[in-house]
Amino acid sequence: MPIRLPLSAKILLWFFLNLAALAAVFILLFNAQFRFDLDWVFASSARQRVDALRDLIVEELNTNSPDDWDGVMERFGDAYHVHFALFENNGAHQIGQIPPLPQEVQDRMKASPQKPTPSSGLARAQVPLSPDRAFLRTTEPTRYWLLLHANVHNPQAGNPLQVFLVAQADSLSVGGLILDPVPWLALAVGAIIFSVLFWLPLLRGITRSIAQITDTTRQIAAGRFDVRVSSRRSDELGLLSEVINQMAARLDGLVKGQKRFLGDIAHELCSPLARLQMILGIMEQRGGVGCEEYTKSATDKAGQIAALVNELLLFSRASLGDSAARLSRVNLGEVVEEAIQREDSQSAQIEREIPFGITACADAELLVRALANLIRNSIRYAGEAGPITISATQQGGCVVVSVADCGPGAPEEELAKIFDAFYRIDPSRTRETGGTGLGLTIVKTCVESCGGTVQARNRQPNGLEVVVTLKSELPQGNL
Repeated sequence: MPIRLPLSAKILLWFFLNLAALAAVFILLFNAQFRFDLDWVFASSARQRVDALRDLIVEELNTNSPDDWDGVMERFGDAYHVHFALFENNGAHQIGQIPPLPQEVQDRMKASPQKPTPSSGLARAQVPLSPDRAFLRTTEPTRYWLLLHANVHNPQAGNPLQVFLVAQADSLSVGGLILDPVPWLALAVGAIIFSVLFWLPLLRGITRSIAQITDTTRQIAAGRFDVRVSSRRSDELGLLSEVINQMAARLDGLVKGQKRFLGDIAHELCSPLARLQMILGIMEQRGGVGCEEYTKSATDKAGQIAALVNELLLFSRASLGDSAARLSRVNLGEVVEEAIQREDSQSAQIEREIPFGITACADAELLVRALANLIRNSIRYAGEAGPITISATQQGGCVVVSVADCGPGAPEEELAKIFDAFYRIDPSRTRETGGTGLGLTIVKTCVESCGGTVQARNRQPNGLEVVVTLKSELPQGNL
């Protein structure tokens, strides 16, 4: 059994892994900053500033008497808010206001290969450092040290001098010489991009699962209980997917059982109703004077019951026909004509706007039944208000069939409910105001069995339009 790791634990684990990765990068750079050459850490602008300052100080030392060199160090130190001094390669202090060097700084000076040469004046000539700049930090107290190898050529000091120009500061910027914000901004942007890329797989996995769950629950809410969530996650989202799948399977069984029960009851009622109508017909023929009114009333009531049972049968068959629907390419012109003839609609004006040869993917019998119910509904509620228009258009990979009338339409807040079983805008269910509220429900179930969708909307200035959307191509499994 796979171990279920909570989603919160996954997010926290991913967060700490992200922090650990960034910390490792920063620690590496930080250590490199104080242990190795900084040429690869700082931008060229920082190196240029350091080299320019060294050249400027060396020029001052070359043109001033050695007795004035302390003043030169002090003047540059005041300008940059750091302490400048000259040291021999072995760490011996020569000029400047810097106390004895910490051992780390002396070790850094001595790390470069040295070659003794004749010496005189302030310092012993040695081979230049390679590289000729270094930057490091010392602790207790925290100080930052910039070491620059310099060559002083002052005739008054004797032979050329090869020394270290040392700058000591209390801050990392060393008077603005070292710290260049550009590479650090680039590093911050890189950290952000790295974090985004690091989190992207986790976020995409979560959002993909949520999208699948949302789409599945939306289809379940629309009455399609055969859909399932395909997520295989081992966290709360995976558990939620399993629960949704179980719920859909349970609802599918309950709804199909209910519809099958309605169909069975309706089927069982057909035989006694037929015998009752036959008996009432015999009574009407043989009854005495004064019985005609009662037998006619009983016959009408039996007819209403028979109509209700027939609609229940149609509803049950349409609802259970999803798996039995045989989809094929049907000619919409022929289907519309058959639906019009089935309703015997000679009393209503029906206009057809069906392009020649247009086809859709559907079960021909189910589509005829759906369109017939729509035509019947339009005739019943708007047959005298104007023409009923049946049109079909090709839109991308779908075919849109519209049945529009010029009647009063429906309240906007009721449009989403008119396809519900037994729902009618007029709560009465008399023969004068309409049927039992199953007509549009049968339309919806028939269309969905064909893999399509149906929706209703009001027309302007008046009228109701029911739009059926079907696929124009057969699914791969039906080819």
